[in-house]
Amino acid sequence: MNNIRSKIFGDGQPIEDHQLLKAKNPRGGAQKGLRTIAVERQESRSSNTRDSDRHRLSGQSVALGYRRKKHEAELINLSGGGAMVRANFNPKLWDRVDLHLGENGTIECAVRWIKKDRIGLEFAHETQIECSPRERAQLLKQVIDQSFPDLGVEVSVPAPEPKSEVETAAQDHRRGAARHPLIWSGTAHFNHQSAPVRLRNISATGALIESSLALPEGAEMLLDLNEAGSIFATVSWTVGDQAGLRFHDSYDMKQLAKAKPELASVNWQSPSYLANTDQGSSAWAQEWGRASLSELKADLEGYLKR
Repeated sequence: MNNIRSKIFGDGQPIEDHQLLKAKNPRGGAQKGLRTIAVERQESRSSNTRDSDRHRLSGQSVALGYRRKKHEAELINLSGGGAMVRANFNPKLWDRVDLHLGENGTIECAVRWIKKDRIGLEFAHETQIECSPRERAQLLKQVIDQSFPDLGVEVSVPAPEPKSEVETAAQDHRRGAARHPLIWSGTAHFNHQSAPVRLRNISATGALIESSLALPEGAEMLLDLNEAGSIFATVSWTVGDQAGLRFHDSYDMKQLAKAKPELASVNWQSPSYLANTDQGSSAWAQEWGRASLSELKADLEGYLKR
């Protein structure tokens, strides 16, 4: 800890010149240079640029969670939005697969294409919040109320009828898997360098970030989440531009409500190669569709009134 504090605060540079102590963006402002936030493309690419943002790997072994079983797989390449793996199980298009990269490094994915033993995975867009279902619901409700107040007055939801413990547990499980369109971002500081990061997931003990900054395994760094606070962490592992962090101290998840997140697109557009198939957007919409903020707010209010 002393080492990282000396790197960040003790090198003798004037505060105004120190790269790690740049002024924070105004509340609600987007991080400049956050190239990894998903933006809906309005027109097709004019050239092939896929290789420029894809990390090609060799012999990287990972675990895939599929239908409550774990499968060993080879990670062939990794990009900001997804991955290609080689595996010996047979998922279907749109199936959910959990990609386990390391400690605090599980990414929820959808199967986008299959070719022989190779599988194309797309990462879930939203920041996954790892806590109890009710804590997550309270946090998301607070974020919507504070960061998006223009949604209007509170939606009136009738009080639900009492449910059995089994039904309640099932609803809690579904609430835990419910999707939202919110993406948190921040800045990583390491070795007198800084770079914007996208928060893939976060819990009280660690996080998965996506960043262009080279973060060696075992390095101590500072994760700055703007108004949501700063956290000292150790890099547990890195794969491509994804890195798993282990926090030095427990992070209060309620702090996330203080920073305004970005909004992911609510609707998913079926790619052209599925236009004439029976595997279009309906399956995706049922399993992966994200609610609008208004819909999410009404759903959360009903859940929290139970």
